Amino acid sequence: MTMLYRLDACAAQIAECFGARAGQDPWAGGYIAPGKFAPVLTGGREEIAGPRPAGPRLEPRMIPRLWGVPPPPGAADTAQGGITVVRNPGSPFWIGNLRNSEFRCLVPATSFMEWHKRKTLDGKRVQGWYAASDQPVFAFAGVWKDSEVPSFALLTCEPNAVLRSAGLAAMPVILPADRETQKLWLYGDWKRASKLIAPYSSSPMTQ
Repeated sequence: MTMLYRLDACAAQIAECFGARAGQDPWAGGYIAPGKFAPVLTGGREEIAGPRPAGPRLEPRMIPRLWGVPPPPGAADTAQGGITVVRNPGSPFWIGNLRNSEFRCLVPATSFMEWHKRKTLDGKRVQGWYAASDQPVFAFAGVWKDSEVPSFALLTCEPNAVLRSAGLAAMPVILPADRETQKLWLYGDWKRASKLIAPYSSSPMTQ
């Protein structure tokens, strides 16, 4: 399960990559761990409740949110930092937000870390860092929830061949580089957007 990722680009560079409004986001680059704030890109209208009106869409905007969604009341103890990944998008806890595109977001990153199943000879766990050679800055598919502090989680899917060879059972959903696909995640209906929950191609993955 992804527990750390890097975003080695400043707010202005991220905004340019995704055609978004950076506003006054102070992000200068670095790593993101659960329970830490990170820039995410929303459809630009998340502060207004209700269905989107007909007419031109607002451009995406960058806004800081906390990585790790608070669990539902009565849930079993969750690791510090909240729920960081969505394993079952059809769960009642997630589906309402995912069906409403206002709550879907792009989570920019430059690399991510996964713990390998194998260990070193002295019993230590092995970190694997992964990036996409075709996208210096790529976007995870994310979903956010509104709580005391607005937070987000990453969608996951079956692993591609590269991550499967490392013994992993899942990987974060990485969206293709083209803007139209990214906009589909931000603005499209759930029937079409849900088809983007798929493994990223192995060929551009680097470690």
